[in-house]
Amino acid sequence: MKLRILASALTLSLANACSGGDGAGQSDADGDANANSNAIDIGDRPALLTAMLPEGALKSRLTNCDISDIASSPLSISHRGAPFQIAEHTREGYLAAIEQGAGLVECDVTFTKDRELVCRHSQCDLHTTTNILATPLASSCSIPPDINSATPYADVQCCTSDITLTEFLTLRGKRDGANESASTLDEYLSGTPGNNAESDYGELMSHRQSIALFDSMNVAMTPELKAPQVTMPYEGEYTQAMYASQMINEYIDAGVNPSRVFAQSFNLADLQLWLQTVPEFGSQAVYLDGQYRNASFDINDASSWSPSMDSLIADGIQYLASPTWMLLTLDTNGDIIPSQYAQTAKAAGLKLIAWTLERSGPIASGQNWYYQTIQAAIDNEGDVLTVLDVLVQQVGVVGVFSDWPATTTYYAHCSS
Repeated sequence: MKLRILASALTLSLANACSGGDGAGQSDADGDANANSNAIDIGDRPALLTAMLPEGALKSRLTNCDISDIASSPLSISHRGAPFQIAEHTREGYLAAIEQGAGLVECDVTFTKDRELVCRHSQCDLHTTTNILATPLASSCSIPPDINSATPYADVQCCTSDITLTEFLTLRGKRDGANESASTLDEYLSGTPGNNAESDYGELMSHRQSIALFDSMNVAMTPELKAPQVTMPYEGEYTQAMYASQMINEYIDAGVNPSRVFAQSFNLADLQLWLQTVPEFGSQAVYLDGQYRNASFDINDASSWSPSMDSLIADGIQYLASPTWMLLTLDTNGDIIPSQYAQTAKAAGLKLIAWTLERSGPIASGQNWYYQTIQAAIDNEGDVLTVLDVLVQQVGVVGVFSDWPATTTYYAHCSS
């Protein structure tokens, strides 16, 4: 059955999506609830970050903010759950993100051996993000441990496409990390952040399960179709188009209103397919800009941008998501300002989303990929809020991916 597109679908805001839109075409799970019905607990990290800010208007505003009625925010987008502390793409991480007020939650989507969709950041990261090597499924890995080597895990590779969905769901998620030079499994696992206690592991989820969970919590959904790490067509017949269509079809099957789904991809062809075949979803799909990988790319030189901002608009794309550093630069006084890239995107009519807050190591280390264009202007963890303030107030982003959504939820509440 063809989905009924809302009259305002082309202009729906993230805020409308997170509050269930106008109710037309919503799934039964939505009921009369809205995203603000979830109990919000941002913990103490936002206050600690605020205390580290220099004296000034931002610190004053945040310090004097009343959070007694804090609610979820569409500005706050959960990146893989809450991986700052909790295993990514696990039920536990997703629930933590929702409790922290994320208005949108992300399931990175890839596929299993039997072509079922699951939530995992990479098709071939099971050896570092799950306990697969401690299970009999280790022998199913595309590159299993080499037991005859002094470092049996140096080249190991375990992919979702190595196992079935049923097998995948028997695994436990852990925080990403490993000691590749290890001689034993215990040493290999000791390379994971945290203490490897049972509480550090979490429940893995299929894409369909994530939809059901997010729907029941009445948050918006932002699945990212991950680039396959196996040759496509997979097994000679499962094409990229089939894969991209399957992801959207699972939302259609679940009866989710397309206004609540912000599908993402680095592959422009995926967005073009969605726009052509399921415009209800494609009209608010998010293009992830990966052109930073091009050696010639320069945020201050529009001639180095491909695709151009105008061509994205011409294709019908509304949302552009970029690394934080691409949206920011420093002026002659050393203050953080919008980059030429950000200004041009806004002028073209694109809605901007930044990624990823609180993913870098300590800001003062000076080794922060996400802040590389503005490193000279930030020197302590509190400057996460400084960056966020410029992104919202000057760049005008409509959403920010974060590894710890509480920070963005707090900022959004205190800046509304």
